[in-house]
Amino acid sequence: MKVLLLGGGAREHAMAEALRRWSAEVYALLPNANPGIARLAAKVKRADPTDVEAVRAFAEEEAVDLMVVGPEAALKAGVTDEVAGSGVRVASPSQMAARVETSKAYMRELMKRRNVPGTIEAEVFTDGAKARRFLESCPYPVAVKPAGLTGGKGVRVEGKDFKEGDKAAAAEYASEVLGKHVGGEACVVVERRLEGEEFTLMAFTDGRTVRPMPLVQDHKRALEGDKGPNTGGMGSYSLADHSLPFLAPEDRAAAQDTVEQMVRALRADGCPFVGVIYGQFIATVDGPRVIEFNARFGDPEATNVLPLLETDYLRVCQAMADGTLADLPVSFARKATVCKYVVPTGYGTPAVARGAQINVDEPAVTRAGARLYFAAVDEVGGALRMTSSRALAVVGVADRLQAAERAAEQALGAVSGEYYVRHDIGTQELVTRKVERMKGLRIKQAKRAQG
Repeated sequence: MKVLLLGGGAREHAMAEALRRWSAEVYALLPNANPGIARLAAKVKRADPTDVEAVRAFAEEEAVDLMVVGPEAALKAGVTDEVAGSGVRVASPSQMAARVETSKAYMRELMKRRNVPGTIEAEVFTDGAKARRFLESCPYPVAVKPAGLTGGKGVRVEGKDFKEGDKAAAAEYASEVLGKHVGGEACVVVERRLEGEEFTLMAFTDGRTVRPMPLVQDHKRALEGDKGPNTGGMGSYSLADHSLPFLAPEDRAAAQDTVEQMVRALRADGCPFVGVIYGQFIATVDGPRVIEFNARFGDPEATNVLPLLETDYLRVCQAMADGTLADLPVSFARKATVCKYVVPTGYGTPAVARGAQINVDEPAVTRAGARLYFAAVDEVGGALRMTSSRALAVVGVADRLQAAERAAEQALGAVSGEYYVRHDIGTQELVTRKVERMKGLRIKQAKRAQG
């Protein structure tokens, strides 16, 4: 079967690998010369995945049977509607359904209107003066978010990106979002900042049936110890039991229920969701709360779960597109994974380095028990050049988390050049710190309840 894949990052490399594992013929449209995808694809076209006409033309030229989309910007541009209109089956959401990610304002409004559990107190503003007045009297700590897409880098959090209690800084950023149309529109969302640990629950869905994937914890902050600026994600880990060490079984059940209810809400709203839906949650002492929903695989989270997928990924995509997912059980190997991203120096700041060369001994990565996924790199004249974004995802896979982390670290020894990586991701020390943090929050709540 011919499958059109849009996107050129590590997420899409993992998707291409999973498709090829079950003999799909991959046709890739991507903006960069990703060597990993190029090796797996029957044909590669260099183009912008948001160029609707280019995508439709490529689909028609190659007579593809099915399309899957990696990047959210392509969903916002309406590529799925255009290609579906030409008779190709699509295993990714429509432009309207993708609003669950492309418009944070719509997502919050839908959760409230359809009584989807797990929402956070939030206000939406298109007027800077109103946002400032609200923030001046706001009694709780906040997170300020552009309503549109920012590649995971647009959120500013009180107590992290500006000082605790500094609502003037929050108002200034809200005004910047509105004035500069950060995220592509003059709309900003102000949410209550909650205390807890973030985690990701992704699921396959055909608009009715929901098949959950292993839980993953991503690390957005650029620097070790979860410090520094927000990024698209520096790495992530998952456990062999498909849960996370700071979560109770009821937390996972509640998160899955929220995802299922969001799928029902979108169908009731007239835009059934087909593809991968992704709930970004924060585990709090009062249960999981929704930070955001995404309309595709997470990056790096896709590199954690797709290597573990035991069910034919091509069949999963067909079932999502055809509405027959209820007939297909989906299973994942009981393995732990640790992803560590190789990024250019200065990543996450305006001083990010561009164009630096890196070298990879790929057989050494494999010998270490790890997977290698190429991200935002260009292969030029046989040399691998970094862009201003993430370059390589190195993923250790093993029976236990500690072994997976060691495999990732050993594999990083096969990468040379000027780059940065967060070595603490997946380490026992960092994971224990997260578990202890949740215990501390529960103890504080219990003391408050006692008096």
